[in-house]
Order: sequence, then C-alpha cells, then structure tokens
Amino acid sequence: QLQLVESGGGLVQPGGSLRLSCKASGFTLDYYHIAWFRQAPGKEREGVSCISSSGGSRNYADSVKGRFTISRDNAKNTVYLQMNSLKPEDTAVYYCAVQHSGPVCVHLLDAFFGSWGQGTPVTVSS
Repeated sequence: QLQLVESGGGLVQPGGSLRLSCKASGFTLDYYHIAWFRQAPGKEREGVSCISSSGGSRNYADSVKGRFTISRDNAKNTVYLQMNSLKPEDTAVYYCAVQHSGPVCVHLLDAFFGSWGQGTPVTVSS
C-alpha cells in the first residue's frame, strides 16, 4: 500500500518561506510522479505542482510560478515543496499524491492522482 506523509507546515508571515516534505512509506518513490495539491477552507482542492519520477519534468500552477519550487531526493524517498514569498492566499492544507493515470505531470487534476497523504496545514498571516 502506498503511503505518503506530509510535514513542514506551520504559521508564517506574508513574504516568508516554508519547505514542505512528502515522505513515502512502504514503497520506493523512484518510479512515481508526485504532485502537491492544496485545499483552502471552503474551496475545492487545487493542484500546485508536479514532478516526474526522474525529476526532469516539473509543472506549476500559475498562482505559484516563480515562488514555489518542487524537487525530489529519491535517496531519501522524499519530495519537497519550497515555498517562498508566501501570500495569505497560500493558506491551505497541503497534500501530496501519486500520479496513477494521464500524461506525466501535464494536468494538475486530482482525478489523476491517488494515495493521498493526511496533509499539512500552512497558514500565512501577520
């Protein structure tokens, strides 16, 4: 069973930074494409970023381009999301997930992903 565990969330001021981690448990991440999603209170879950198994392909939502960077360390079985220049509208619970269908990291739609982690909350507020 594929299990993902997110960590690294917290409270940060606008303009600050956080790095989220998504660690695989019980399987090796090497062969999987991984995405980050987020869900703000009262809103639908939205795709944030995706990275292919090799790390050679990455995709970002327009709302985070230039501010967020996705990366992976397969030796540590972990995918990261570095979030800089955070805004109050980035406040959400952040989830990572495994892509199970569709073209690699093209569509950041949760229908193409599964094995969701439990999420880590991020709050951007002064």
